[in-house]
Amino acid sequence: MVKDIATRHAGESAHGGRGSSEPRGVVAAELERCFDEQRHELVAHCYRMLGSTSEAEDAVQETLIRAWAGIDNFEGRGALRAWIFGIATHVCLDMLRETQRRALPMDLTAASPGTAMLGEPLPDSVWVQPMPDAVAVGAGSDPAEVAASRETIRLAFVAALQVLPPRQRAVLILREVLRWRASEVAELLETSVVSVNSALQRARSRLAASDVNRRSAELPSDEEQALLARYIEAFERFDIEALVSLLHEDATLSMPPYALWLCGHTALRDWFKQSAAACEGERLVAIEANGSPAFAVYRPTESDGGYEPFSIQVLELDGARVSRIVAFLDARLFELFQLPATPPVFKRSSP
Repeated sequence: MVKDIATRHAGESAHGGRGSSEPRGVVAAELERCFDEQRHELVAHCYRMLGSTSEAEDAVQETLIRAWAGIDNFEGRGALRAWIFGIATHVCLDMLRETQRRALPMDLTAASPGTAMLGEPLPDSVWVQPMPDAVAVGAGSDPAEVAASRETIRLAFVAALQVLPPRQRAVLILREVLRWRASEVAELLETSVVSVNSALQRARSRLAASDVNRRSAELPSDEEQALLARYIEAFERFDIEALVSLLHEDATLSMPPYALWLCGHTALRDWFKQSAAACEGERLVAIEANGSPAFAVYRPTESDGGYEPFSIQVLELDGARVSRIVAFLDARLFELFQLPATPPVFKRSSP
């Protein structure tokens, strides 16, 4: 994509341009290199702002287009990365003027009893979408940087960000995630340092009220790996009591695109009981999503004894228990995660 856009703009600038005294070809090469190196971080930045994987990808492409269009006006070679992230922030703010905020079910309604009906699905535009780690987290050599990147794309954190007004959201992300100085944010947003600090304080207060726990997103410990192995076994056998025993006492289950969500052992046990016929025989494949343990769920087919894509589960762990399950009931997400439609390892024997 970078080279395609570079080629498109090369002809426009072949006859000269205003601005930098440095040869445009040198700056263009720097821009292309910077985009290649920063693409994961740019996608993650736009995802935090927008709550949508597909819109984040669109925002990154628009950022590149605007960067190439404005490259003649760029000054200060050492600030190329900040210049690109500034463009990306403005792209996201422009997009947020035209869309409603995205959410998770618990942000929209009260918890339901486990005997409730699932209801009607809501449009895709309502929901925070899952994000593959491979798209938003680079394979950096610094484990601390990778852990920090994974932490700030957690579903709960991204959903909490969507509650903030767009400019507050931008201030908090730029200051707390990207570690910009208040003066740099003020210059980007064309406001004062006092206003930036005030917006940051309000954003922090609102996030604190949402009770989002910032936790390390390091790879699961041995204890957590054992918990996840027990979760897979219990889920695939659909042993309800074993499954409930692995959940925190106030664990939640939500299922976008449906607004219904459940909280606590009683509600979850009742829900699993009424869902048993549909869920029995499902198989889980571990994937990497939102810096958290996650699974692709395949459901048995009725026709050929095989399996088909069903949902993407993203889990939050709290010590030795699962505290949150967000099950995205949308088979289209398998393409986003580059997952096979019919994994041969799950082929069932004919009866």
